[in-house]
Amino acid sequence: MEPAQAMIKTKLPKGFTSNSVNCGVRKYRPDLGIISSEVDMVVAGVFTKNEGRAAPVKYCQSILPSDRIRHIITNSGQANSATGNRGIEDNLELVQHTASTYGCLPEQVVISSTGVIGVPLEMKKLKRGINELHDRKSKSANSFALAIMTTDLIPKSVYKDIELSEGKVRLTGVCKGSGMIHPNMATMLGYVFTDITLTPESAQRYVRDIADKSFNMISVDGETSTNDSFFLAANGQSGLTLNDPEDERIFLEAFEEISIFMAKSIAADGEGATKLIEVQLKGHNDLERAREAARGITNSPLIKTAIHGEDPNWGRIYSRLGQFGVPEEMMNRLNLSIQGVPIVKSGQPIPLDYYKMKTRFTEDVIKIELDFCSGDIQTVAWGCDLSKKYIDINTEYN
Repeated sequence: MEPAQAMIKTKLPKGFTSNSVNCGVRKYRPDLGIISSEVDMVVAGVFTKNEGRAAPVKYCQSILPSDRIRHIITNSGQANSATGNRGIEDNLELVQHTASTYGCLPEQVVISSTGVIGVPLEMKKLKRGINELHDRKSKSANSFALAIMTTDLIPKSVYKDIELSEGKVRLTGVCKGSGMIHPNMATMLGYVFTDITLTPESAQRYVRDIADKSFNMISVDGETSTNDSFFLAANGQSGLTLNDPEDERIFLEAFEEISIFMAKSIAADGEGATKLIEVQLKGHNDLERAREAARGITNSPLIKTAIHGEDPNWGRIYSRLGQFGVPEEMMNRLNLSIQGVPIVKSGQPIPLDYYKMKTRFTEDVIKIELDFCSGDIQTVAWGCDLSKKYIDINTEYN
């Protein structure tokens, strides 16, 4: 993925437009964004497993997957979670107002929210903002990326053009997330837009599978939000399909690539984070247990604080693996390396120059490699260190 594609102007696929406004919920930056398609699009999604689901999550789960969506609208600053019946009614009113403003049916509008939990939506401001959005259109996703931010330090968007057997298609990804990140489908919102032709069934299958390899493999603080959502939207405006298995492979490879790029961007932008943690695990014999073990490391406060303090205390990693059910016979085969330096071989520690190793922990990305030599399952998880700034940010959030 070329950095320029992620950091400068993030182009939308054919037939998509977007924009954002500041409607007054946030003080200084956009707080309401929309992405629209010129024609009906297929939209599928996966959502939080938190039992306290926000009103927009419940609404989206009731209408998706669908092949009739025209608009995706998102507000930031107020999550519309823990707002009771009023939240359900406010969500529906925003959907209906968007549909009326844009001349479509309510069931053609997808909505998501992020921000403070337990605060009712400021409906007058949001409805006024929807009216303003109608008169603004852009073919870049950048303004939408700004509008969905909360404690994020940077907007997160990326695009990739791919060549299929009969022509080019584009995938554009936008996401937000910095704290309350431990998705189980962080607050995490992710969107991928494409001009390929998909069915609702294939889109749902693709988004579920890719979520498990990307957004479900990140953790900042172990907190699963009430609003976590990941959407795939396809409007077919390229005129191309994925009937050719090789085309499908190329498309899914690109979809996975930009989803992992976004997931890593969220982990790297974790609240107060100074280092990205990447755990590469292989040689396991059970995929779900492998994923649990890898995420267990990225989510450990002891490991996260050790990495922040640039302390190569690998015993915390060993202990965490046992906590997450790695059996003794696999631990006895473990090969562990940190920053490319072997630490454990066949379950036995290798003499370590502590101070030399400590200098390797000054780097921005800390890579932990695990090989259990017990199977062909491999997975990757991402997280970040835990600093005092995380406490400062979250004590001041409201």
